[in-house]
Amino acid sequence: SDTGAEMQGEGRNFLASMGIYVFNREYLINILNENEEEKDFGKEILPRAIEQSRVLSYQYEGYWTDIGNISSFFEANLGLTDEIPKFNMFDSNHTIFTRARMLPPSKISGTTLEKAIIAEGCIVQASRVEHAVLGIRARIGKHTVVTNAYIMGSDRYQTLEEIQSETNKGNSLIGIGDRCYINNAIIDKNCRIGNDVKINGGPHLEDGDHELYAVKDGIVVVKKGAILPSGTVI
Repeated sequence: SDTGAEMQGEGRNFLASMGIYVFNREYLINILNENEEEKDFGKEILPRAIEQSRVLSYQYEGYWTDIGNISSFFEANLGLTDEIPKFNMFDSNHTIFTRARMLPPSKISGTTLEKAIIAEGCIVQASRVEHAVLGIRARIGKHTVVTNAYIMGSDRYQTLEEIQSETNKGNSLIGIGDRCYINNAIIDKNCRIGNDVKINGGPHLEDGDHELYAVKDGIVVVKKGAILPSGTVI
């Protein structure tokens, strides 16, 4: 909807719904039961509630961004690496809570870090990690370069016995292997990326949905649990 003159003077011409709603539980149950075919809050439930009842809105002035597409999701996550990000997790007045996992601190060896956020439990031996976010338990091998990337990490560690067995079989381990180059990419959880893999996203790539990965707006998204054999080039 349109905004008032004061906000329009700041270049804020429209209001957008954040998709966050607070209902009285009994009222919500009743309005949902009135018409079982109508379940969309924005298009059906709220307009009906406005007609029938007292509905109030709250004008939120803090950080908010739409992450409904790959580009905005990617930019929002990498924006956390800015010196003073728009969404500042280091602001004591806006504490961030997450589920406690009791993981060890991240272990980093021989890596140059530049504008990087690294979650707990990571094992990083890369040559360079720049403008990147590494999720929990992320593993990155030796001589690997990661730039402009969101690495989501993994849900578990492999045991030493499992690592030895997989290595003997020539299989890729969970995480990113040695001598890889990852640029303009999102690596979803539990992926196995072998050695000498090159992923170079950018405008030169056409949008497409493939078995192990997708490309959207030049960003390569390696799908959850995908296995990219050693030497793969994207």
